[in-house]
Amino acid sequence: MNIYLQIFSCFAKVGAFTLGGGYAMISVIEQEVVRKRGWVDEEEFMDAVTIAQSSPGLLAVNISIFLGYKLKGTKGSVIATLGSITPPFLIILAIAMFFARFQDYPAVVSIFKGIRPVVVSLIAVPVISMAKKARLGKWRLLLAAATASLIIFAKMSPVYIMLAVFVYFFVTYGFQTMHHRHKDEKGGEQ
Repeated sequence: MNIYLQIFSCFAKVGAFTLGGGYAMISVIEQEVVRKRGWVDEEEFMDAVTIAQSSPGLLAVNISIFLGYKLKGTKGSVIATLGSITPPFLIILAIAMFFARFQDYPAVVSIFKGIRPVVVSLIAVPVISMAKKARLGKWRLLLAAATASLIIFAKMSPVYIMLAVFVYFFVTYGFQTMHHRHKDEKGGEQ
């Protein structure tokens, strides 16, 4: 099978059969591209998820863009993105056309109430899995806990937290680089 068709079908499968969107899709995408197809390894996948989370837009689409690009450049990126958005678009279109007539039926209400816990678990599993794979030291674990606390209890926007962490590590890296450079220059003068 043509690689572009493989990319499209892989991401279309993920888009069509994953309830809950972005975070719920992570474990399904990982299963397809890491374990089943071996297109990337676990570390590359974690990097893709990190970049996708840090970028504006839908998580699943961002992951598709990154992985498609990694596999086959710009064409691969476009094909993966189309694969991930086409099935949900068609499903949502169909639901929008017919849901208004059926939304108050007890069976439909019951189905959606039953799906909610499944979606929660689909989101929780990749979060726990990523936390284990990230091998967080005590300081990074503390940073993760502090971040979660600020978002949950202080209702702080994750954007501000990401910006603050980015600035902190950027400045810290700059000072470390200057310190090492200054140290190397002193060592060279003797």
